[in-house]
Amino acid sequence: MKTKLYGAGIILLGLTSLTLAGAQSSNGSPANPVEPDPSKPNIVILLADDWGFTDVGAFGGEMATPNLDALAANGVRFSNFHVAGSCSPTRAMLQTGVINHRAGLGNMPETIPPEHLGKPGYESHINDRVVTIAEQLGAAGYATYLSGKWHLGHTPETLPTARGYRRAFALSQSGADNFENKPNLLLYDEADWTEDGRRAVLPERFYSSTLIIDKMMGYIDEGRGSGRPFLASVNFIANHIPVQASDADVAAYDGRYDAGWDALRRSRREGAIRAGVMPEGMRFVRMDTTGDWARLTPEERAQRTGAMEVYGGMATAMDREVGRLVDHLKAIGEYERTIFVFLSDNGGEATDPMSAGGFTTFNTRMLYDQRVEQQGRRGSFTSIGAGWASSVSSPLRGYKFTASEGGLRVPLIIAWPGNPAFRTGSVAGGFAHVTDITPTLLSLAGVAPQQGEWRGRAVEPMIGRDLTPALTGQVEGVHPADAPFGYELSGNAVLFKGDWKLVKNLPPYGTGEWELYNIAQDPGEVTNLASAEPSIHAQMQADYNDWAKANGVLPMPEGYSAPKQIFDNALSNLLIPRLLALWPWVLALVAGIAGLVWWRRRRKRT
Repeated sequence: MKTKLYGAGIILLGLTSLTLAGAQSSNGSPANPVEPDPSKPNIVILLADDWGFTDVGAFGGEMATPNLDALAANGVRFSNFHVAGSCSPTRAMLQTGVINHRAGLGNMPETIPPEHLGKPGYESHINDRVVTIAEQLGAAGYATYLSGKWHLGHTPETLPTARGYRRAFALSQSGADNFENKPNLLLYDEADWTEDGRRAVLPERFYSSTLIIDKMMGYIDEGRGSGRPFLASVNFIANHIPVQASDADVAAYDGRYDAGWDALRRSRREGAIRAGVMPEGMRFVRMDTTGDWARLTPEERAQRTGAMEVYGGMATAMDREVGRLVDHLKAIGEYERTIFVFLSDNGGEATDPMSAGGFTTFNTRMLYDQRVEQQGRRGSFTSIGAGWASSVSSPLRGYKFTASEGGLRVPLIIAWPGNPAFRTGSVAGGFAHVTDITPTLLSLAGVAPQQGEWRGRAVEPMIGRDLTPALTGQVEGVHPADAPFGYELSGNAVLFKGDWKLVKNLPPYGTGEWELYNIAQDPGEVTNLASAEPSIHAQMQADYNDWAKANGVLPMPEGYSAPKQIFDNALSNLLIPRLLALWPWVLALVAGIAGLVWWRRRRKRT
C-alpha cells in the first residue's frame, strides 16, 4: 500500500529538510559522510528533445504516448510551464535552478555570435559559478547518474562526471544519428559520446532511445547494493533532427497526417481543450511560415507526410523506452518511491535543411540518402519543417528558437506514485519555469538547497521556486503576480508579469518590436495589446531593461538571426577547416593535371 511506504515526513513532501539541514555545513555540503537513507525518494528526470506542447497524449495530441499518459494520470500536469527557446540554455537552468545567463549559456555554441563568445555568461558551457542538482544530491548521500544528451560542455571540467554525476553516458553536442555512431554531419565532424569522461564505445547497432535507457538501467542496477537513493537524469535525443525511427514504428502512423498541417493544428487545439490544458474557446493563429498544403505537389505531400509519420514513430519509440524504465523500477521494487519529472527542452523544431538553400541542400543530399521512401531510416536525414513544427506546438504561436509561447511553453508532468499527498490527475495552471525544477526536487528529497555558497565559495543562488504547493493542490501557482520574470536568447526576449507577457522576436521570427499579450486570456498570442495598454507596455519594457542589465544580457549584432548564425558557425568551424585539410590533395591534383597537359603538349610538338 502507498501509505505504508514512507514515514510521515516523506508523505508530507520533504519536511525532513529542517532536521537534515542541521547535519550539514553552511555551504550545503555534508559535515560528515552521509549514510544511505532508503526512506528518501529516488528521482528520475525524463527530458525530451524538441517536443511541442501537444506532443503528449495527455496534453491533447494524437501520437501514442501511453507511458507518459500513465505518469500524467498518476501525477500533476503543468499547463503554463516555460523553458528556453533552445536546447542547452534550458538544460543549464534545469540542472542548476539558475537563469541561463548566469549559468554560462547566454547563448548556445551553435547560435552564439563570435562577438559574444567568452564574455561573462556567454561561455557557451556550464560555468563554475553554479552548482548542479547532482552535486547537491550527491552531497546528501544520493547516487547520481546521467545518460543521453548533455550539451553543456565537452571538456573534462564541463562533462557530467565533473559536475556531480558519479556515472554518465553523455553526448556533448546538440544531436547525433540515432542508428549509427556518427554525428549530425552538417554541424560536427564526429559524434562526441563519452562515458565517465572518456570516449565511449557504442554498440555496432543500436537505437538512441533504447541505448540511453539501457545505460541508465545498468547504472541503477549497479548501484542497488549501496542502499542509496538515486538521481537518474535521462536525456533523450528524440525528436531532434535527424528524425529517425524503425520501420514498424513509422508504419503505425501510415496515412495519419494525409490531411496536412493545418488540419493537425486544428485537431490538436481541440484535444488540448478536452485535456484541460487550454481554456475553452481559445483563439489561435496560423503562422506565416506555414505553407499552403493544397498547393503542394503529390510528391511534396508524400515527403512531408512521411516526415511527420517518422516524427510520430520516434516519439512512440521514446515513450516505449520510458515504459521499459518504469517497468524495471516496478520489478525491483523502486517505482512507488520514485519521483518522475517529464518535460521537453523547447518547442517543435522548424529548421528544415532540405529547404535551407542550395549549399545546405547539396550537402544534405551528398551526405545522406534523401529518397522519399528512405526518410527516417538508417542513413537518412529527416526534419519536419515549419508547417509541422507549428502543428506540434499547437494551439500556441511559434516554435523552437522563438520567444513565442510555442517555443517556450512545453509539457511538464511531475508524478510520485507512492505519495498520496500529490493531487494526481490534475492540471496546475499557474506560471511555472524550468528553474523551479531543482528547488522542487531538493525540497521533496528533504535536502537543504545551496543559498549562494557551496563548499566555501560564493556561487549563483537559485532563482527557482518550490512547486510543492501546486503539486498538493494548495495553490495554483507559486510565482507572485507582481514579480517580473525575464528571459532572453538570441535577441528574442520576454518579460512575464502575472497574466501579462511582453515579447520581442527578431527576424525571421518577428519584427523586432515589443508586443504585449494577456496569456491567461489569450495563450495563443492572437491580440497584441501594446496600443490598448500603453502604461503596462511601457512599465514592462522598463522592467525588462532592469532585468537585462542585472543579468548581463548583451545586445545582438546588427542583422543577427539564429538560423543564419548556425550556418555561419558551421561554415567557419566545420566546412572551412575541412576544405583547408583538403588543400594538399587539391594542390597535388592541380599539379598532376598541369603535368599531364605539359607532357601531352611536349609529346605533340615532338
